[in-house]
Amino acid sequence: MNKLHWIQKSVAALVIVASSVISAASTAASENKELIDPRNDAYQQQHPDQYHSWKATSESEAIDDALADDPNMVILWAGYGFAKDYNKARGHFYALDDVRQTLRTGGPTDENSGPMPMACWSCKSPDVGRVIDEQGEDGYFSGKWAKGGNQIANPIGCADCHDTRSDGFKNGEPALALAKPYVERAFVAIDKPFNKQSRLDQQASVCGQCHVEYYFTGPTKAVKFPWDMGTTVGDMEKYYDALGFKDWTHKVSKAPMLKAQHPGYETWRDGIHGKNKVACVDCHMPKVTKEDGTVYTDHKVGNPFDRFEDTCANCHTQSKDQMLEIVNTRKGQVHNMKLTAEKQIVAAHFEAGAAWEAGATEAEMADILQDIRHAQWRWDYAIASHGVHMHAPEVALEVLGTAVDKAADARTKLVRLLAKKGITDPIELPDISTKLKAQQALGMDMDAMNTEKKHFLETVVPEWDKQAQERESQF
Repeated sequence: MNKLHWIQKSVAALVIVASSVISAASTAASENKELIDPRNDAYQQQHPDQYHSWKATSESEAIDDALADDPNMVILWAGYGFAKDYNKARGHFYALDDVRQTLRTGGPTDENSGPMPMACWSCKSPDVGRVIDEQGEDGYFSGKWAKGGNQIANPIGCADCHDTRSDGFKNGEPALALAKPYVERAFVAIDKPFNKQSRLDQQASVCGQCHVEYYFTGPTKAVKFPWDMGTTVGDMEKYYDALGFKDWTHKVSKAPMLKAQHPGYETWRDGIHGKNKVACVDCHMPKVTKEDGTVYTDHKVGNPFDRFEDTCANCHTQSKDQMLEIVNTRKGQVHNMKLTAEKQIVAAHFEAGAAWEAGATEAEMADILQDIRHAQWRWDYAIASHGVHMHAPEVALEVLGTAVDKAADARTKLVRLLAKKGITDPIELPDISTKLKAQQALGMDMDAMNTEKKHFLETVVPEWDKQAQERESQF
């Protein structure tokens, strides 16, 4: 589609969007329902300290390429979007920039193109709650990711965690709230409805809206938390297996794979901090006392060691240096176990690929692929849980240990199967010593992907921003 055609379609879409906003506002007014205002700067005057500390999350601007740091992950995610691009998380301020810029979302040219569904916006913006209020969940989730480009315009902020509507204020402060109905349903599934939770539990739950495991389901690819059988790695594994769910089929081994998202809530809940009722805000959003004696919550979500006296020192008697030494030791232990698991799982993928090439049947491969699936799910669950070495190091080490066991089971079965097919020599792995070499080993055309993304960022995104500014001028 040429640029003129794109702009013509965008203008037409803008008219429709504007009409929808006016209609939604009229409906809300008739129902005496106040719409969510997703603009973070709308709360700057009323809550300046919280706003400016939130805006300081923009200081984490450096992009850390996780695949360059660990090329094994390219192979582990072969055939899935994360093999293209995976950067370590930055501050809330960059939530929209990062999801727009990642190669995983492709370079859509109109609202019906691109590889990802609308659900990929769900943890990136308070506009998501607004659109669900206006269109309902089916209306929001249906369609491709690009459909929401001109609607999802504000990065993670105030209305994601607080009821910012006028009747949501208590004692002058906006109450904690869940912005999305599917999150409320998840907490009901584990018998923890949000409105019956303690203040401390609610503080963790609003973070758990996004720092959590989830998957996309149904005809609209809606977000769902796999908590129906529980929230441990084993509980969710059983849930996915019973459902017959897979995120993708591995390009090398053909295993039906699961991609863990970022189960920080679940691992925190199982870890020593969660069990001792130490919530996310205690470590990442401490109270700040100003010179005039007033107190506010620091919304610059970050490393607890940056504010040691206001965070760790409230519970721990050790010095900052002692605590750093403890944490670094645990981080090293988790990292070493992570690499041990990766080595086993990567080898299992290539050995499974060799078995298929040698003529293995689906019946012969079924148990092996299930072992690979379970091994990688457990590895991914541990490493995708941001900060697990601090939240729950004992959980991470146990889960990674079972990942190694599952991978070893798969490889033992593969040795026997390969021997049965006449292959007794070890399977040689390609050179995957760098991110690029690993991607080349999988036949990935990175130049084409980067060119497509560059064109998208230069032509489509500016139109999205223009349309969003037009729409927001009506607030």
